[in-house]
Amino acid sequence: MGFNTDGLHKGVSKEKGFGATITPIYQVSAFSFEDMESLEKVFGGRTSGFAYTRIGNPTVAAFEQRINALEHGNGAVSTSSGMAAISNGLLNFLSAGDEIIASAGLYGGTIQLFTALKQLNIKIHYTNDVSIDALEKIFNPNVKAIFAETISNPSLEIIDIKELADYAHSKKIPLLIDNTTATPFLVNPIDLGCDIVIHSSSKYINGSSDSISGVIIDSGKFKWDFEKYPALSGYKMFGNFAYLVRLRKDSWASFGSCLSPFNAYLNIIGLETLGLRMERICNNAKLLAQALNQIQGITVNYPLLEGNRYSEIAKKELKGFGGGILTLRAGSREKAFKIINSLKTVTIASNIGDVRTLVIYPATTLYLHNTVEEMNSAGVFDDTIRISVGIEDIEDLIADFKSAIESA
Repeated sequence: MGFNTDGLHKGVSKEKGFGATITPIYQVSAFSFEDMESLEKVFGGRTSGFAYTRIGNPTVAAFEQRINALEHGNGAVSTSSGMAAISNGLLNFLSAGDEIIASAGLYGGTIQLFTALKQLNIKIHYTNDVSIDALEKIFNPNVKAIFAETISNPSLEIIDIKELADYAHSKKIPLLIDNTTATPFLVNPIDLGCDIVIHSSSKYINGSSDSISGVIIDSGKFKWDFEKYPALSGYKMFGNFAYLVRLRKDSWASFGSCLSPFNAYLNIIGLETLGLRMERICNNAKLLAQALNQIQGITVNYPLLEGNRYSEIAKKELKGFGGGILTLRAGSREKAFKIINSLKTVTIASNIGDVRTLVIYPATTLYLHNTVEEMNSAGVFDDTIRISVGIEDIEDLIADFKSAIESA
């Protein structure tokens, strides 16, 4: 079926109690049982059921089933934030001494997390070039994973997922993709060979900036070498569910980064309109980028602009869309601030993926704790403005930005 139909019906289990059309909010800490034997079986994994919300909840499970269906995965585990999804997704199989290859144009918070991983003796190799030749120069036997964003935020680099997956598998290591900025509406990384998909579902999936959450979706297709990945060796018996079982029963449960039932419920509501919002947002972003690109003294970065190096891969991989983010280089920090402060309908905020258009100066906010080199690799300079486009009428957005630029 089409994406919007799937968003409403795929992965949906009928609520058995009263026939609610959406799984209700099970806002409880623990679940009661008729007898101790039944509770014992649930805790031991010998029967399905819910015992304690930190390790499982019906509302949270409903969200996981629905996003897993839209991403064509083998199973999903939701988390308290996007950063929790990245950290849990990696630490579920990595050990001290392991190394990761990562694209350099990552979100600042992800770079900050990777810096913290060094304390666990996990080394990160950043590369501005994810071509096969560049990766070959970095790869060594200690590299155990490749991590990248579908559309990097905010540098807006688009990776060739299939090419990257083929390379990772030739080295017998998994590819992890942060699909937050593209969402399953634009692309399903698993269909192109990605092994683990991660989302900060606080963004486009939620859509209204009213909850923080993340989710990890496992393809179930990667053939884990349990000697190479000893963290998973105790779960060998579970076959293609080994990664998921360890994640849910061990690392994720022990770290305690569970998603609240209320936030899961808000995400379920968001999923049902994801396709409609993404189509509108992406079309708005393209039109806004084209309009602002005509203004002298402003440099616009957006994948679908004529001459952009990622336009062809966007047309091929992202169904012809370019995502909902664009960046401007204003010429100076002072001018960037004047433009931002002169906007009337646009909201100054640090999120992306809202129904409202959001704007921020990332150099001293999102990248406050990053080096200048890290910022520049991520497409952030001292005059950069990041715009997360919303669903407003495009004529109003264009007029607002033009007026703000003229006044600056």
